[in-house]
Amino acid sequence: MIKKIPMRRCIGCGESKEKKMLIRVIRSPEGRIMTDPTGRAAGRGAYLCRDPECLRKAVRRKSLNKALRDNVPAEIYAELEKELRAE
Repeated sequence: MIKKIPMRRCIGCGESKEKKMLIRVIRSPEGRIMTDPTGRAAGRGAYLCRDPECLRKAVRRKSLNKALRDNVPAEIYAELEKELRAE
């Protein structure tokens, strides 16, 4: 039996990719917004490609705010940008 690969849509470019190829950002039940390196934390999640251009598109369109239904602090965008540069 073939195991199904979970797919998720990037909020920057709109492409569907394998879940493990994307960065997950969540809004926890307590209301904290953070990146989720494990991909398993509880909360409302949004996914971004590991491409700085996708992050720029998401910032410009406010896609992360819409997906998480909350205002995303500038520190989260800075953390994402730093993470993308490290790769």
